[in-house]
Amino acid sequence: MAGPQESTEQTPEQRRALFRVVRGNPDDHELAALTAVVAAAAGAGGPERAPAAPDLWSHPASQLRAPLVAGRGAWRASGLPR
Repeated sequence: MAGPQESTEQTPEQRRALFRVVRGNPDDHELAALTAVVAAAAGAGGPERAPAAPDLWSHPASQLRAPLVAGRGAWRASGLPR
């Protein structure tokens, strides 16, 4: 609860701050170490994504004509990527 002299509005610097000290009185070295740890954790990102499955429709080999094979179901297989 704010007293009569304390303002509940934040300054622009406080709104822009990455973190804020709520309790204690850290010195400059401790704040620098904390800043370095937070910045390193933020820059690390998440786990790497798994590679996407290849798109066979845009593969260059799909532009080549496959040999025609006669037989049962051949017309269905003619439109599928190889």
